[in-house]
Amino acid sequence: MEDTTTAAPAPGEHAGTSAGDVVLRVLRVSLHVGFALLLAVGIIRVLVTDTSAPTRVTSLALAGVLAAVYLLGTLWENRNARGLAPDPSRYAHLWLLIVVVLWLALMWLHPDFSWLAFPLFFLQLHLLRTQTALIAIVGSTIVVIAAQWAHAGTVSAAAVIGPLFGAAFSVVMGFAYRALHTEGVNQRRALDELRRTRTALAGEQHRAGVLAERERLARDIHDTLAQGFSSIVLVSRSARAALDAGDLELASQRLETVATTASDNLGEARDFVRGLSAGNLEAAAGALAGRFARLCAATERTARAAGAELECRFREDGEPQALPTDVSGALLRTAQSCLANVLAHAGASRAVLSLGYLPGEVTLDVYDDGAGFDPAALPTAARPDGTGFGLLGLRARMAALGGSVDIESAPGEGTVVAVRIPLRMEDGHG
Repeated sequence: MEDTTTAAPAPGEHAGTSAGDVVLRVLRVSLHVGFALLLAVGIIRVLVTDTSAPTRVTSLALAGVLAAVYLLGTLWENRNARGLAPDPSRYAHLWLLIVVVLWLALMWLHPDFSWLAFPLFFLQLHLLRTQTALIAIVGSTIVVIAAQWAHAGTVSAAAVIGPLFGAAFSVVMGFAYRALHTEGVNQRRALDELRRTRTALAGEQHRAGVLAERERLARDIHDTLAQGFSSIVLVSRSARAALDAGDLELASQRLETVATTASDNLGEARDFVRGLSAGNLEAAAGALAGRFARLCAATERTARAAGAELECRFREDGEPQALPTDVSGALLRTAQSCLANVLAHAGASRAVLSLGYLPGEVTLDVYDDGAGFDPAALPTAARPDGTGFGLLGLRARMAALGGSVDIESAPGEGTVVAVRIPLRMEDGHG
């Protein structure tokens, strides 16, 4: 019961084994052993000295009750420290009062029980407030001296100095124990807080990772599947118009374009799924150029099927090199998104993809000679219908790779979207 303010660990956890914990454990064990030994000495003295039978019986009975009460409190505190019992601190003062009353009764029966005062001093210092504990120790010391005097019929210097010295020593040691105990409690609380903070941080990191992955998936879906479906819708409307006009050959061409676009979109979807499970492998040098050339050809077909004339060309500058999958994927998604915007909004007759390999970075410029726009009027958030996400997603994708996006445009003067992505030296690039 004496360690009632210790923060109990959860069931199954073990208390720390720091130097302070070891010292506290030794002090607690010494206190319990000392109490038991002094109680045993008192019982032996009752049995060997010339005392009456009623005094012996009463002393033994009270000593047994005191031992049981003390042991009960100690065991309860120990089980609480291991998380196996509720906190006994609300009963600590009542427990201490019962122990003291039993001790006073024993000391009234026989003076040799007065030596139990020394372990009781420690209990009073630990369980009571400092001022109350000091008053209780002074009172207990006076009672001990008075009991010795009453039983001996006289008072000696040793009978006074001994209890006073014992009380002073107990106070000093009690304060030292309290300091160690407080430090141990604070350390355990700090460790518990650290564990809670670490758990909360791990949870926040997990949620941030989930949100980042959702944003990445949204960008990829927008730049692949959504753009492909948009092209299919555009060309299928043109095919319907050809059917309504009775031009079956043109309608057949448009439907062929729909089938080709759907097939390309299916390939993009499969690449997208593979990208979710593939590692960060490198795309072989020249592979990206082939993807860009095919993208330009597909864009021209889609434009013709929609009744527009758009010349789309791909140009490569510098020495091609293998690129990490995330970099090559970002460049491809950028080209797809920009050309989809050209088809949907620019009304352009010419578009150019320029892929450049520079020392330490790779660049992609997407130019069109279309209607242009005011870059300051770009949305800062996606619209409720899900549109307006393209350039926002492009900026987020480049930021994740440490790259940049520059947009140059004006009404009636076409548009250039320029992206730059640095290549890390440790990846073997640059």
